[in-house]
Amino acid sequence: MKKRILMIGLGLIGGSLALAIKRNPEVTIVGYDIQKEQVNKALSLHVIDVIGHDLLTEAEKADVIIISAPVVQTEEILKQLSRACLKEGVIITDVGSTKKQILDKSKQIKQKNTYFIGGHPMAGSHKSGIEAAKGHLFENAFYILTPFESTPTEKLEELKSVLSGTKANFLQMSAEEHDRIASVISHFPHIIAASLVHNVASYQDSEHDLSRLAAGGFRDITRIASSNPSMWRDILIHNREALLQLFTKWMEEMKKVQGMIDSVNADEIYRYFESAKNYRDGLPVDSKGAIPAFYDLFVDVPDYPGVISEVTGIIATNRISITNIRIIEAREDIYGVLRLSFQTEEDRLRAIVCLQEYKFDTYLSR
Repeated sequence: MKKRILMIGLGLIGGSLALAIKRNPEVTIVGYDIQKEQVNKALSLHVIDVIGHDLLTEAEKADVIIISAPVVQTEEILKQLSRACLKEGVIITDVGSTKKQILDKSKQIKQKNTYFIGGHPMAGSHKSGIEAAKGHLFENAFYILTPFESTPTEKLEELKSVLSGTKANFLQMSAEEHDRIASVISHFPHIIAASLVHNVASYQDSEHDLSRLAAGGFRDITRIASSNPSMWRDILIHNREALLQLFTKWMEEMKKVQGMIDSVNADEIYRYFESAKNYRDGLPVDSKGAIPAFYDLFVDVPDYPGVISEVTGIIATNRISITNIRIIEAREDIYGVLRLSFQTEEDRLRAIVCLQEYKFDTYLSR
């Protein structure tokens, strides 16, 4: 008999997980979402096999339940599941960016022989919705699992087996450890990006339009500030303890830099940027982290009518999807620079080959 998987939430992450799990022919994916349009699309796109019309009815028939929803909604779903008569041995997991509070909430499911294992696939995309779902989204990404200490090893292995189609790298840690790590590499950087935007906005005046001056490099380093405000509100509240500790460390770091500048300590300033550069340059370029990567390609384009359509037309003809496009520089009689962003490294490499066939010069950095 096929293993019955209930996928609750059919956005980008839920849809991508469903597609990855469907690589195993011995599973049936039942999809449930409060937005009925999403469920119907998921079925028509063959992301799921069956539409789930009632949450509790489907939960009671499931062998594995995957909650793919924002953290606050996940808490509400866990509350609903606590009223269901779940199958003996059922595994329940989630995909949330915070873990400790979710694991605490899962304890309200008091039915014996049910197993909650926290999960966080550390990958994403700049697109959203079921239409953007990709079965390869999690390949080579880290997939964090946070079981309880009492979770049987065989249940953890069973969940890994269900998720094996993701081709992700599974890591196991405590919920507390996960939240500390996520706060450093994902949650706090989002706060910094939003703060930088607010800092620029506070200098806005009638004499100078800073938004135009900040449209280049500043826009690049603050991209993550465009993330969903509701989602980040909930994440910060869930992970407040770890983040509050980071604020103290960050303020100490800024005072350190302030002291270097105040004392005009050129050697120390140089070493500060040099060590940061060395560490950053040493980060893996072929693996996925907590913040979605940007696979950018820079293309020199001459100034003549229709050149941008020509470039995008070449890429479209080869069925390569562009997630973002921006003209960085375009002045009369000189080459402009077109920045194209892709969802995967594979798409970027294919685009390079296609464009070079048409004699366009391409670069991976600028």
